[in-house]
Amino acid sequence: MSKIFYVDLQKCTGCHSCQIGCKDEHCGNSWLPYAAEQPEIGQFWCRVDEKERGAGSHVRVSYVPKLGAQTDAIRDYAPEVLMEREDGLIVIDPEKAKGRKDLADKFDGVYWNEELQIPQGCTGCAHLLDDPDSPIRIPRCVDNCPVGALQFGDESEFDLSDAEVLEEGSRVYYKGLPKTFIAATVYDPDAMEVVEGAKVTAKSAEGTFEVETDIWGDFWLKEIPAAEYTVTIEKDGKSKRLEVSTLEKDQGLPDIALA
Repeated sequence: MSKIFYVDLQKCTGCHSCQIGCKDEHCGNSWLPYAAEQPEIGQFWCRVDEKERGAGSHVRVSYVPKLGAQTDAIRDYAPEVLMEREDGLIVIDPEKAKGRKDLADKFDGVYWNEELQIPQGCTGCAHLLDDPDSPIRIPRCVDNCPVGALQFGDESEFDLSDAEVLEEGSRVYYKGLPKTFIAATVYDPDAMEVVEGAKVTAKSAEGTFEVETDIWGDFWLKEIPAAEYTVTIEKDGKSKRLEVSTLEKDQGLPDIALA
């Protein structure tokens, strides 16, 4: 039996309910021997990373909940500081890990509690899972999610064929991690009108992707791999060619004149 988290980003609305639930469960509450109290400030065992992508009128915001301490890399690095569990959850033992600041220095999502001199991070709310009398038998972040974007269970319960992890060894799987995009508005400078139905082709070593401009003259090449693209826009004998890179960021381009 191996427990994992499964995050469907196509459902996530960025409401931060998971993050709030984690804080509510662990701030002001000591769940020893599983976890000491989480400080109110400076630690986010569950956090929602928010990123604004693109520019101008072509912008998207992505939300990615993260539970950084749930990675087998910690087990490989320092198995002696972990609680022994059959379900595979990563639970840093507050007693065994006392003084191990190196864990917080090495792993994203593991925090150093200066007052208690211990590293802390997500425990998967193991205290709830192990308590037969608890009204909640799943992690609080999962229980708090109003749209079912965050799930928890045995690895065998989930279809992981299209899921990804942010790092090797992570026990948090994501469906729909955001890929890059190229977007812009195409207009005819002579007619002073937007251009509907123009063919837009983006070619790179990663493949060829095609869309058409909509009734507002906009095109969105969505969910494409990060790469160097040659973008060609064509309609009624007119064409425009651009070199666009999404290696470092998504591209919300300035308006494009098709002349």
